[in-house]
Amino acid sequence: MKLGIIIETNEPEKAWNGVRFANTALKRGHDVKIFLMSAGVEIESITHEKYNAKKQIDEFVQNKGTVLACGTCIKSRNQAESDVCPISTMTDCLDMVEWSDKVV
Repeated sequence: MKLGIIIETNEPEKAWNGVRFANTALKRGHDVKIFLMSAGVEIESITHEKYNAKKQIDEFVQNKGTVLACGTCIKSRNQAESDVCPISTMTDCLDMVEWSDKVV
């Protein structure tokens, strides 16, 4: 199955669970793409002792998961693009949705 996951939060537990779900799906052999938008583009700076979203997103990238990130959201936070948060567009988000069998 092809899964598209949209993460729009910088709340540690919610971001952590979203990427944890993505990692579980990858391990089960699914194709998975994550689109980060709004506060979700802050995922690399989410620090929490129990809900380590940064560790989860790094694992996702290492396991060949695809991450896209809203360029407008990145720029509005004065962030730079990174390997985890590459500059993407709403067209890329739409492409992910159209590619996906399911979007969560």
